[in-house]
Amino acid sequence: MRIPDGMVAAVFEPVWDRYENSVRLASLRSLRQAQWQSLDDYEKHQCAELKKIIRHAVDTCPFYRDRFTAAGVDVEQVNSIADLAALPILTKNDVRQHQADLLSSSYAKDQLVPAKTGGSTGVSLQIFCDRRGVEMRQGAALRSDEWSGWKLGQPMAAVWGNPPQAVTLKNRLRRWLKDRIIYLDTMRIDDAAIDKFVAEWRQMRPGLLYGHAHSLFILCEALEARNLTLRPTGIVATSMMLIESERRLIQKVCGIPVTNRYGCEEVSLIACECEEHHGMHLNADHNIVEFLRDDGTPCAPGEDGRIVVTELINYGMPMIRYEVGDRGVPGDRACPCGRGLPIMEHITGRVADFLVAVDGHKVAGISIIENTLTKLPGIQQMQVVQEEALQLQVNLVPGPTYGPETEGQLVASLQDYLGAEVAVDVVQVDRIAQEESGKYRFTICRI
Repeated sequence: MRIPDGMVAAVFEPVWDRYENSVRLASLRSLRQAQWQSLDDYEKHQCAELKKIIRHAVDTCPFYRDRFTAAGVDVEQVNSIADLAALPILTKNDVRQHQADLLSSSYAKDQLVPAKTGGSTGVSLQIFCDRRGVEMRQGAALRSDEWSGWKLGQPMAAVWGNPPQAVTLKNRLRRWLKDRIIYLDTMRIDDAAIDKFVAEWRQMRPGLLYGHAHSLFILCEALEARNLTLRPTGIVATSMMLIESERRLIQKVCGIPVTNRYGCEEVSLIACECEEHHGMHLNADHNIVEFLRDDGTPCAPGEDGRIVVTELINYGMPMIRYEVGDRGVPGDRACPCGRGLPIMEHITGRVADFLVAVDGHKVAGISIIENTLTKLPGIQQMQVVQEEALQLQVNLVPGPTYGPETEGQLVASLQDYLGAEVAVDVVQVDRIAQEESGKYRFTICRI
């Protein structure tokens, strides 16, 4: 029996929040209102919250107490993120080496919610967040889901790796009464899995289709081959770069625009497109996002730079000036939607996915893929791996029209981008392996 969406939104969602004493929906309601305030009001909010989180961090985290002292930064004199310019960037290696000292003494460790990310290098990184912070993160995710056209209470369909299993009675009740979600496990997308997913879709009729960007493309490519369509009210693509050619196919199969969302395990939601689909709104309610040049100075609008995030809501393990490992382009324009949230024009790529040219300059992996995979005939999937400066291995799934001419064009294109001296080894494979999370990586640099 399919429970009416309105009943889920009006009854089961709020009852479950009260049962768990959660601020998730309260946070969503607050965020719905806050999004229409001015940019000036957002900046005032961020400065006030920044002062609170850094005072808490210095008072309760040995790591920050030492770091602020060594940097000569007086928390009482900090009024904006610019006043933290002397504070060193928090790196992934810092988090691995100083995890215990980054945890706030205000919380017992077993009170915090853990999360682990494999990271672009394959070395795991474990972070923690206090429960209230997690629930506020969930509220922000719900607001961005709503920007896609989905409404609270509608079922969801997730194309995701290693989906959670509802083992306990509580989890099964939650899945049936509230979450109502079906999964296509990206670790095994084959004909049988797609048939099962389509059957469950027809029974559940989800409002939101959600998943890794490239995994959504693989699903929609298979559906197009079967002359099938899906008709959700919203689509959210996340976890990896959304290539424009893949966006177009997903939209063709599903009949609605794709909402591109960006975040990471460490600081959760960072930015998301609204219904205008022209740039991404930064989650200024919960984060301060800096775009920095390689010398550490702030980027100008329209200039590509390293993304550094200070999360304002995680008091269990404060993340202050944390470099997420991606690059993006800040904007200074107002969005036609009317929201006061600042704009990020686009993500330019993960740092570890930039390939290194012969002369030492870096080339965005996503740009290479867009100019090879999407333009050369007969290539179904492709992954470029750079183990050494002058050596590339291209793992390639050939299509029916793939042949020597395409391979020659591919090699020439890669050498044009990275240097004629680069040796290119094309290896034909049946499939491109995912990471443990179920994500795909188009380019991998191990230099």
